[in-house]
Amino acid sequence: MSQLKERLHDIEKNGYQLDFGNVFNHAFENYKKIALYAGLVLFVFMTLFGILISGSIISVIGVTAMTQELSPEKFKIENLSESSILIFGVISIILTCILSPFQAGFLKMADCGDRDEEFHIATFFSYYKLPYLKEIIVSSALIASISFAQATLFSFMKVDFIGTITTYFISFITLLSIPLIIFGNLKAIDAIKHSIMIVLKQPFVLLGLMVVAIIGAMVGLLGCCIGVFFTLPFLYSMNYAIYSAIVGIDSQDKIDENNFIL
Repeated sequence: MSQLKERLHDIEKNGYQLDFGNVFNHAFENYKKIALYAGLVLFVFMTLFGILISGSIISVIGVTAMTQELSPEKFKIENLSESSILIFGVISIILTCILSPFQAGFLKMADCGDRDEEFHIATFFSYYKLPYLKEIIVSSALIASISFAQATLFSFMKVDFIGTITTYFISFITLLSIPLIIFGNLKAIDAIKHSIMIVLKQPFVLLGLMVVAIIGAMVGLLGCCIGVFFTLPFLYSMNYAIYSAIVGIDSQDKIDENNFIL
């Protein structure tokens, strides 16, 4: 049995201990190593991505039509046809799948920072390759599809608040799915299942850590909103620190990328 399997089996059977202060300190120290570089990359990428999406929409429907179509009223569930809801959902899921490997790159960068290794632009695109790409896309598509389906259902039932809470809950219990794929070489389904199992063993401590991370990330909004690009990486540092504290990260040299754990 591999070291990872043994650790996951032990967690499932006996649970684990997690020190809030130690994890927070680990996340903050890691964040200080990656904040500037990650913030710059995030700012440039999101700016270019926004320009690309806006340019594509304008070229297809025009500025006036885009302004009308993107008004808040148009996106209320009661104003959307079933086909529009389906199209919106499919586009959201596709975008999530496209961006997920890029987000996984921030975890890779956090790992490099933790090991005091150099990281570059290419680090953010490390997982746009097999076998990681397939598993990241499958896990992201499954999570996004379930979240969208339940949110839509609750919206039709006029209880949007429950749908929103459920969406956050799904995101919370699956927060270790990507780390389990890229650091543990698990398949998508197994990563999701083990993430849920791990989170539910210590939900309140993990929730507290993520709430603190979100508050810390949102502090950047005070800096003319641009600062948020430099505080958002704290979320990835926290995700990395949580995974490192609970599961542990094996040396990358010992992982065979073509031999994912079944």
